[in-house]
Amino acid sequence: MSHPSVTVQPASDAPDLAAAMLAWYDRHRRVLPWRAEPGRGSDPYAIWLSEIMLQQTTVATVGPYFRDFLSRWPTVADLAAADLDQVLHAWQGLGYYARARNLHACAKAVAGQHGGVFPDTEAGLLALPGIGAYTAAAIAAIAFDRPATVLDGNIERVMARLRRVEVPLPDAKPILRAHAAELTPRRRPGDYAQAVMDLGATVCTPRKPRCMLCPWERSCAAHRAGDAERLPLKRAKAARPTRHGVAFWAVRPDGAILIRKRAPEGLLGGLMEVPSTPWVEARWAATDALAHAPVTAEWRLLNGSVGHTFTHFHLELSILVGTPTDTTDAGVWVRPERLGEHALPTVVKKLVKHALAGLKPPPTP
Repeated sequence: MSHPSVTVQPASDAPDLAAAMLAWYDRHRRVLPWRAEPGRGSDPYAIWLSEIMLQQTTVATVGPYFRDFLSRWPTVADLAAADLDQVLHAWQGLGYYARARNLHACAKAVAGQHGGVFPDTEAGLLALPGIGAYTAAAIAAIAFDRPATVLDGNIERVMARLRRVEVPLPDAKPILRAHAAELTPRRRPGDYAQAVMDLGATVCTPRKPRCMLCPWERSCAAHRAGDAERLPLKRAKAARPTRHGVAFWAVRPDGAILIRKRAPEGLLGGLMEVPSTPWVEARWAATDALAHAPVTAEWRLLNGSVGHTFTHFHLELSILVGTPTDTTDAGVWVRPERLGEHALPTVVKKLVKHALAGLKPPPTP
């Protein structure tokens, strides 16, 4: 993704700010499973894997997944050789499953086109599947110590406060990038990038920033003005719409449940689902919904519904239950206790839990 060019006035304090940040980092750096120990070079595979996982996900959540992936696939060649379904299954719970599909495609590209070695420049990294401007800069800086300008949410917040940028996000991004570029040092740029990320995560936090612990406290324009917590400004978000769907809980006489694989592209692509109608804005009329039934059955409505919120919309799913009169090749029939062996996204896990609870026989008096 290209970024508009913005020029900021050169600041005489840039070298001193970078030096102060690196000194702070040497004392307070976080210990993270993908972060190399001081004095040791970073593993590009580990940095890439962690950066993809950390997109829109917290450090605390990513840690166990990162360790699990490394134990399953210690090298990028191992990951490239894995089956996509295995990768999607291991990714369950991290969300944004397009990242997992791109992760696998990127591993195959690095293994097949680059001999298992990651490109060491931003341009080379940008050419790989699933790697955008931020991720390319982060890998180039952290893994290869290139003086790349890294700009994640933490760094945006730090820059907005340091220079007291009054333009709201996302319009402020080019300005914040220019400030970040101005401060990025030629020496230890990877450590510097991680330092500012750590500062944003632990000191310059969204709420109640701990300014007295910040190495840039005296230079921070927002701190001097007394309004650090107000920044960065953000444009008001549009209301999140609600979509509706009807899921078909088909149960064979032996108790097996029908699931199927979603199309490889798009939202939750390549994952397993309980068959459903498309997700649309209006509630489904019964006759229209039944046209999407995966098998022939006498369908009845299960009490309640399942709600799940995605990034851009909220979903409400009603559930129809039926015993099929035909078991044509509509998907995969799985016993409930074995559903965990399949790559099910969170919304489908919610649906499974609701259906199993709703169909449980009442307790005997």
